[in-house]
Order: sequence, then structure tokens, then C-alpha cells
Amino acid sequence: MLRLVAVIYVLVSTVVGGVFVTALLAMNMMDGWKIAAAFVAGMVVALPISYVVGKKIYTAVTATPGSVSHA
Repeated sequence: MLRLVAVIYVLVSTVVGGVFVTALLAMNMMDGWKIAAAFVAGMVVALPISYVVGKKIYTAVTATPGSVSHA
């Protein structure tokens, strides 16, 4: 499951970090350290998102046929 979460994290952290940076630039905050901090904050926020999504996908894929997973 760790590999799955790692792959999802690469995708999610880029998207969330980009959203944070875009929001910062929309507020006309052009300082370099603020842009870097926004991207790092997006990467931190992406950790639990990646874990939850990865766990749900892993549970759905490894479910035995005939069983219903309600994760």
C-alpha cells in the first residue's frame, strides 16, 4: 500500500501545492518565500489526502470477490 500512496502523493501534492500557489498569486502576494511556503503547505496537506485515497483504492482492489467493502 505504501507504493500506491507514494504514487498518489506525487500527483496530489503537485495539484494541491499548485492550487495554494495560484490562490496566493491571485491575492497579489508575489514574495518568493510566500510562494515556497504555500507550496510546502500544499505538500503537507496532501499527505493525509493521499493516505485516505490510497487506503480506499487498496481496500477496493484487494477485496475478495463476492465481499462488499464499505471502507
